[in-house]
Amino acid sequence: MKPDPVEEGRRWFEQSEQDLAAARLLGGAQHHNLACFHAQQAVEKALKAYLFSQGAREVRGHSASVLCEDAAHFDPSFSGLRKTAALVDKYYISTRYPNSVIGGRPREAYDERDTERALEVAGHVLEFVRARLPGE
Repeated sequence: MKPDPVEEGRRWFEQSEQDLAAARLLGGAQHHNLACFHAQQAVEKALKAYLFSQGAREVRGHSASVLCEDAAHFDPSFSGLRKTAALVDKYYISTRYPNSVIGGRPREAYDERDTERALEVAGHVLEFVRARLPGE
């Protein structure tokens, strides 16, 4: 049975909100790499929420930039969001895997400024998407 697009979008958006809340908590606890990762996850899931709400059935990938391009097929204003949303793409792998940080560890590679920027981007993207979700 095909899921209701609006409900599926809402389900994904609620998860994006939880990821953003987790990012804030992790940043406050000085776990900046994990805060940045969860901010990236919030952005990714919010964009997927929009796509699902528009009836997309197969939504794959982790790049906010690519997801914005996909969303722009339904709403051209997502093209203007692409550059900002793409700022969190770099947090998908490097925040979690030691081999992505030459000679170091992800927890050593990120600081408060990274967390602040990631949270700023995620907050902006979630508000942008929220305003475009059906029934919001």
